Amino acid sequence: MSTDEEQIRALVEMWLSATAAGDVDTVLDLMAADAMFMSAGQPPMVGREAFARGLTKLLTDNVIRSVSDIQEIVVCGDLAYVRTKLAVTITSKHGKTPMLRNGDTMSILRREADGRWRLSRDANMLVVVA
Repeated sequence: MSTDEEQIRALVEMWLSATAAGDVDTVLDLMAADAMFMSAGQPPMVGREAFARGLTKLLTDNVIRSVSDIQEIVVCGDLAYVRTKLAVTITSKHGKTPMLRNGDTMSILRREADGRWRLSRDANMLVVVA
């Protein structure tokens, strides 16, 4: 496994653990300033600030736990993509029934000037599990 692949796997794990811990600042540090998040039926969410508002609002009343099964990592110079199977459980802090979502994701990462990989674009096809 290459150093780049190891760093990208570490980024994915840090993203999941920081989200579960409610550590929005760490999650934001893992993404490019111009990051874009795409999901079906919604306009793209663009930029750290937009993501921070959405995640902070979600974490106010919920805890998010995720499991990512990395299917593929391809590195080409300073760009890489990661394809995963993702399962997300959103549990209300107020006793409501947990929401389960799972599906495929495709993320594009960029090595930035400081040498760190950061998420640049993300598309997920998660669906609610009945």
